[in-house]
Amino acid sequence: MNRIIIAEDEPRIASFLEKGLKANGFTTLVVGDGPAAIRTADSNNFDLLILDLGLPGKDGLQVLEELRGRGERLPVIILTARDDVLDKVAGLEGGADDYVTKPFRFEELLARVRARLRDRQSPRGKDEMTLTSGDIVLDLRTRRVSAGNRQVELSAREFTLAETFLRHPGQVLAREQLLSRVWGYDYDPSSNIVDVYVGYLRKKLGSERFETVRGVGYRLRT
Repeated sequence: MNRIIIAEDEPRIASFLEKGLKANGFTTLVVGDGPAAIRTADSNNFDLLILDLGLPGKDGLQVLEELRGRGERLPVIILTARDDVLDKVAGLEGGADDYVTKPFRFEELLARVRARLRDRQSPRGKDEMTLTSGDIVLDLRTRRVSAGNRQVELSAREFTLAETFLRHPGQVLAREQLLSRVWGYDYDPSSNIVDVYVGYLRKKLGSERFETVRGVGYRLRT
């Protein structure tokens, strides 16, 4: 099981990341400042660091500089509200492996986490590029979808929602879970957007495939 450090001083975002990563099988540890991020990364017990640039004590770039200066090769994904190209370049040139700009969708961050962990594994490790359930096939590389003998066109959001269902076949997914994973941490919990998009998937992939669980959410039939 992969272990991930979340270096983030905003409790709401840290909690959102921790819940989402744990739900996808990762072990996490949250730290709230730069010195703690360095101490934890030095323990060599972790597989990846999600690093906010705006940390107190030492900011993310200082943390990154110190870790890389010590020869620490732990994969690092920068998480930042700074949309300045120079900040992104500074992070990447300082040794970061990737970056995500706030606000973000959790599925985007999750895909980047998995990609960085795959890079760290042996080349012989399995690189999962397709998801299937019954005759539905999602190709994660080309973003193509087929259902039976039909090629189906999905929007980016529809694809992410379908991917979430196919990663959890037969499991009841609450509306709040789907909002969090597909629309990101900055969502309106009273929105009916999940119901609308499940309706789109039913029209495109088959209404019988997505079961409504009254009062809870939805389940992909297996």
